[in-house]
Amino acid sequence: MSEIRTGGETIAAIATAIVPQQGSVGIVRLSGCQAQAIAKLLFDAPGRQRWESHRILYGYIRHPQTQQIIDEVLLLLMLAPRSYTREDVVEFHCHGGIIAVQQVLQLCLEAGARLAQPGEFTLRAFLNGRLDLTQAESVAELVGSQSQAASQAALAGLQGKLATPIRQFRAACLDVLAEIEARIDFEEDLPPLNVPDIVSQVNHISAELSILIETAEKGERLRSGLKVAIVGRPNVGKSSLLNAWSQSDRAIVTNLPGTTRDIVESQLVVGGIPVQVLDTAGIRHSEDQVEKIGIERSRTVAKSADLVLLTIDAEAGWTDSDQEIYQQVQDRPLILILNKIDQVSENELESKLQQVQSKLNREELLIVKTAAALNKGIPELETAILTAINAGNVQASNLEIAINQRQAAAITRAKIALDQMKTTIENELPLDFWTIDLREAIQALGEVTGEEVTESVLDRIFSRFCIGK
Repeated sequence: MSEIRTGGETIAAIATAIVPQQGSVGIVRLSGCQAQAIAKLLFDAPGRQRWESHRILYGYIRHPQTQQIIDEVLLLLMLAPRSYTREDVVEFHCHGGIIAVQQVLQLCLEAGARLAQPGEFTLRAFLNGRLDLTQAESVAELVGSQSQAASQAALAGLQGKLATPIRQFRAACLDVLAEIEARIDFEEDLPPLNVPDIVSQVNHISAELSILIETAEKGERLRSGLKVAIVGRPNVGKSSLLNAWSQSDRAIVTNLPGTTRDIVESQLVVGGIPVQVLDTAGIRHSEDQVEKIGIERSRTVAKSADLVLLTIDAEAGWTDSDQEIYQQVQDRPLILILNKIDQVSENELESKLQQVQSKLNREELLIVKTAAALNKGIPELETAILTAINAGNVQASNLEIAINQRQAAAITRAKIALDQMKTTIENELPLDFWTIDLREAIQALGEVTGEEVTESVLDRIFSRFCIGK
């Protein structure tokens, strides 16, 4: 990253997703001191269009030697400092697909630009003071968000709703540090420290940091989603449940046992949380080699799932096979699905429920009644999933700020340092010892926003970005 800090190079990259034969627009982005010169070399604007910042021009990309037209494009010029990177930025809005944008990018590289590294545009925005580190991370989270809730949490970070309180806490710590160091250097010339006031400030900051730390697990759930495995013996309606839930024919449904041989996946969103639903092979004893492999995969998926939907046949009730499967997944968060309720009477259904509850003897077990073949019970299933999630202290929505793992680690260090400072004060240790813990908290909080950050941390953060961002 050291070469990036010089700011002397102009970088270029394709800034949009490129899919063969799809997409109406593809954008090639340039940033750096030579961006405007490269654009003028390649871009031919017919007529008397004015070349000025924040104006869209129409024209052609031409090969500088042969003058062959490469593409018909729009050019957007954004001169420093009014750009994303606070450098001169040029965007060529080309026709979508692969060929046109790749040809334009290649011409930019031949004209003197360098291919951007992953996240380098956003890194330059950070290094040039356009974004702080929490906002830069929020850019990546916004691009990669899989649900509306995750998108809103990322937007909150991009708007500074995490950085603002962190800076306030850090400033308060710096004020306290200045007060303490002034007493160390000029003890005889200043009044004594107001120790109760300092302890009160430290307690307040520590409590606020605890609130932020609690959002880490919730934020991770919003970003990575929930892995839900549908398990059960053959022909209890697992595949029908997946099809009804996803409103598609993702899984093959027949009356033959062992139809599902491998894991079938579907991506859904429940209460703002992305959910990866996995339909597994029916678990039973089988001599079929292929089916045995699928069954073993089902067991592995069930053991690693965040939530297991144990599905049984309402008509057959609780069987020895169900009991055997239950023993393999009973340590996982569990919802029991009583499927095919359309095939039994109300009295029979009540009897089956009592049978299941007596066999399991498990308090607060969530039971959902479904008729997957008739698309019945899906809203109740999603409600039960949200109930299970919230029971695990993971909010499905209304989460404005959601810190990531790196931020959580730094904020936790800051809280531990502040708590240690309170212990130091209680033990009446010299003021020099107070400043050690306080400096550690200040440094940790600075790492969150990027006011104190190492090269290796920047490498780790921005290497996860896509190249064009």
